[in-house]
Amino acid sequence: MKKEYVPKHMKESVEHPVHYNKGIETIDYIESWEMNFNIGNVIKYATRAGYKDDKLEDLRKASWYITREIKRVEECE
Repeated sequence: MKKEYVPKHMKESVEHPVHYNKGIETIDYIESWEMNFNIGNVIKYATRAGYKDDKLEDLRKASWYITREIKRVEECE
Protein backbone atom coordinates (compact mmCIF):
# COMPACT_ATOMS: atom_id res chain seq x y z
CA MET A 1 0.00 0.00 0.00
CA LYS A 2 1.35 3.40 -1.00
CA LYS A 3 1.86 5.81 1.89
CA GLU A 4 -0.22 8.97 1.52
CA TYR A 5 1.64 12.27 1.58
CA VAL A 6 0.63 14.52 4.46
CA PRO A 7 1.92 18.10 4.44
CA LYS A 8 4.20 18.89 7.38
CA HIS A 9 1.92 21.60 8.81
CA MET A 10 -1.02 19.15 8.88
CA LYS A 11 1.07 16.37 10.44
CA GLU A 12 2.27 18.70 13.21
CA SER A 13 -1.27 19.84 13.96
CA VAL A 14 -2.31 16.21 14.50
CA GLU A 15 0.76 14.46 15.90
CA HIS A 16 2.52 17.29 17.75
CA PRO A 17 0.18 20.26 18.15
CA VAL A 18 1.82 23.34 19.60
CA HIS A 19 -0.95 23.82 22.18
CA TYR A 20 -0.05 20.45 23.75
CA ASN A 21 3.73 20.81 23.60
CA LYS A 22 5.29 23.15 26.14
CA GLY A 23 8.36 21.13 27.08
CA ILE A 24 6.68 17.73 27.37
CA GLU A 25 3.69 16.78 25.27
CA THR A 26 0.56 16.51 27.36
CA ILE A 27 -0.19 12.99 26.14
CA ASP A 28 3.28 11.81 27.23
CA TYR A 29 2.73 13.30 30.69
CA ILE A 30 -0.73 11.71 31.02
CA GLU A 31 0.55 8.30 29.93
CA SER A 32 3.63 8.46 32.16
CA TRP A 33 1.36 8.94 35.18
CA GLU A 34 -1.06 6.24 33.93
CA MET A 35 -4.03 8.58 34.35
CA ASN A 36 -7.55 7.44 33.58
CA PHE A 37 -9.67 9.08 30.89
CA ASN A 38 -11.31 11.68 33.12
CA ILE A 39 -8.12 12.86 34.82
CA GLY A 40 -6.26 12.80 31.51
CA ASN A 41 -8.85 15.13 30.03
CA VAL A 42 -8.60 17.46 33.03
CA ILE A 43 -4.87 17.76 32.35
CA LYS A 44 -5.42 18.09 28.59
CA TYR A 45 -7.99 20.89 28.80
CA ALA A 46 -6.27 22.73 31.64
CA THR A 47 -2.90 22.77 29.91
CA ARG A 48 -4.25 23.90 26.55
CA ALA A 49 -6.50 26.63 28.01
CA GLY A 50 -5.55 29.88 26.37
CA TYR A 51 -3.50 28.22 23.62
CA LYS A 52 -6.33 26.78 21.51
CA ASP A 53 -9.85 27.97 20.93
CA ASP A 54 -11.65 29.56 23.88
CA LYS A 55 -9.82 29.60 27.24
CA LEU A 56 -12.99 29.68 29.33
CA GLU A 57 -14.50 26.80 27.37
CA ASP A 58 -11.39 24.66 27.97
CA LEU A 59 -11.50 25.45 31.69
CA ARG A 60 -15.17 24.49 31.80
CA LYS A 61 -14.37 21.20 30.08
CA ALA A 62 -11.62 20.51 32.63
CA SER A 63 -14.11 21.27 35.41
CA TRP A 64 -16.70 18.95 33.86
CA TYR A 65 -14.22 16.06 33.78
CA ILE A 66 -12.99 16.62 37.35
CA THR A 67 -16.59 16.74 38.59
CA ARG A 68 -17.29 13.48 36.74
CA GLU A 69 -14.21 11.87 38.31
CA ILE A 70 -15.18 13.04 41.79
CA LYS A 71 -18.63 11.46 41.36
CA ARG A 72 -17.06 8.23 40.09
CA VAL A 73 -14.71 8.03 43.09
CA GLU A 74 -17.51 8.84 45.54
CA GLU A 75 -19.60 6.01 44.11
CA CYS A 76 -16.70 3.57 44.56
CA GLU A 77 -16.23 4.41 48.25
